[in-house]
Amino acid sequence: MQGPDAPLIAAEGVSLALDGRTVLASIDLAVHPGEIVTLIGPNGAGKTSLVRVLLGLVRPDEGRILRRPNLKIGYVPQQVDRDPVLPLQADRFLALAGPTTRARRQAALEEVGAAHVARHPFHALSGGELQRALLARALLRDPDLLVLDEPVRGVDVGGQIALYDLIDGIRKRRGCGVLMVSHDLHLVMAATDQVVCLNTHVCCAGHPEAVTRHPEYRALFGSAAERLAVYVHHHDHAHALAGEVLPIGEAGGHPHPHP
Repeated sequence: MQGPDAPLIAAEGVSLALDGRTVLASIDLAVHPGEIVTLIGPNGAGKTSLVRVLLGLVRPDEGRILRRPNLKIGYVPQQVDRDPVLPLQADRFLALAGPTTRARRQAALEEVGAAHVARHPFHALSGGELQRALLARALLRDPDLLVLDEPVRGVDVGGQIALYDLIDGIRKRRGCGVLMVSHDLHLVMAATDQVVCLNTHVCCAGHPEAVTRHPEYRALFGSAAERLAVYVHHHDHAHALAGEVLPIGEAGGHPHPHP
């Protein structure tokens, strides 16, 4: 896989069974430089399994994974164990990623807006601080591809918007590709270039606006799919914390940024 138009990573006809159950069936997927691709789907749809196959942690039963030569991947896991008994500062956590310098670690934290946490106990970081520290750790690899498994997990709505904006800024500055896994339907459609809707197989894929109109997408997400259409059309409204559409200015509403 070479040439300017070649993807950074691609799955071709990937299938996987675990404990006799089909987890992935004939999956095709590609991520190009400077592109954000988001995997969505219900619990048990195979999203994390597909990521593990793409990362080379699990061998597929059928199909193949193609990667650009010397591809560097930065990975942000869905969760990380934090033991309060083990005294570990955030800067030290970043140092565990591999050979680096304090200056580089501080620069990575500054890039993600978390320079202030360098000396904070890692186990005491808030949800948003933790996700930024994990992202900084991934950036220390100077990745061509960022793989983010639920990057806004444990973060409030305002923090989720800020993190998606941050991810968008990183891909624009660095030109890297981004593959995200998300359950966060209410925001992710405005934060991605391509959506792959997964439910063991690829139900539908493409630009967010096209995916939200697809019958299989609407069948999977029901009434949520109907509410979601406004995110990729007219942004003249706001959303309450539970996701309800409100006129801008009404109490509790959070205006959503335009994609």
